[in-house]
Amino acid sequence: MPRQFFTIDDRVIALIAALLATLLSPSIASAALGEPESSIQGDAAKFQGAVNSIEHLTYRVHEIALPSGTVVREFVAQGGGVFAVAWHGPAIPNLRQALGRYFDNYVAVAKTTPVSQRRMDINQADLVVHVAGHMRAFTGLAYLPQAIPSGVSVGELQ
Repeated sequence: MPRQFFTIDDRVIALIAALLATLLSPSIASAALGEPESSIQGDAAKFQGAVNSIEHLTYRVHEIALPSGTVVREFVAQGGGVFAVAWHGPAIPNLRQALGRYFDNYVAVAKTTPVSQRRMDINQADLVVHVAGHMRAFTGLAYLPQAIPSGVSVGELQ
């Protein structure tokens, strides 16, 4: 009888690779989810990317193009802090950096959250994270539901 080996599909490999890369990356404190807008330039420097800012009626988007080709967007409320972070591209950004003080909560919940069809969704009262993709094509969104400005829909945060 032929011997069968355990196989892992590519979504599990992608999730494991993303978590390992994030966990093994250096811990850097800077502009991140829940942090003030004033530290975004430092965030761009640590991400080694260029910043482009886009003004909206009730918030600003600071778009950081990373050397990997990934684009990170940090959404900032008028006169407030970063209420959402979104990304898309060939690599997952340093999530410890992007999620800041919410990173440990994300990792703890991610360990117990099922991954389905290359997607992981975490929905808590104080933190929502959606991660999807496969090798060289990742997207994600993390936001603080209580901090989203009035009149802004989650659908705008991409």
